Amino acid sequence: MKVRNYALGLTMASLLLSACNNDKNTQATTGAATTAPQQAVTDTTATGETAGMAAAEKVVYINTDTLLTNYQYFKDVSTRLKGKAQKTEANLRSQADAFQKEVAKYQQTGAGMTAEQQASTEQKLAQKQQQIQERGQKAGNDIAAEEAEEMKKLYDRVEAYLKKFCEEKGYKMVLSYARGNSAILYGVSSLDVTSEVLTGLNQEYEQEKKKK
Repeated sequence: MKVRNYALGLTMASLLLSACNNDKNTQATTGAATTAPQQAVTDTTATGETAGMAAAEKVVYINTDTLLTNYQYFKDVSTRLKGKAQKTEANLRSQADAFQKEVAKYQQTGAGMTAEQQASTEQKLAQKQQQIQERGQKAGNDIAAEEAEEMKKLYDRVEAYLKKFCEEKGYKMVLSYARGNSAILYGVSSLDVTSEVLTGLNQEYEQEKKKK
């Protein structure tokens, strides 16, 4: 009868592999190229290196382990769902214990019953057992549905913030990094924007809670 313990074990890799297209930067670059088509290039090698660095700076990454560990919204949701799952599990366990006592009582007294009484009691016990199983299944499905809904909300919150973040910073893409499950094998620390994003997300969430 055990209900799954939903603490939102979320895979954030897909969530944070979000493209942050910055049309303003693209237009500005195009505009600059159109305005000064005759500008002389004195050092093509230096220019190429500069362009490469500029392009690299348009891509940053986030440590998803750190983000999930420290994002207060995620922690609050995890705590609430975990508590709800534990409460549901305790309730189902109580029902199962009560049912086992009924079964034990029948085993002790059943021999003194008539065949008709035995059949009736066994039918009632079978129905109760099925009801408890159905309640457990429904509880698990309800919590799973709520977890999926919270996952969607979390995705929407982070995605919305990343869009604003990229527009402000001029980034083109945010990649995710998680030890043992990452598309990034190595990245210089200057491209790690986890702290900035985490601070912004927590500030937004704190402001939302104050308004409630």
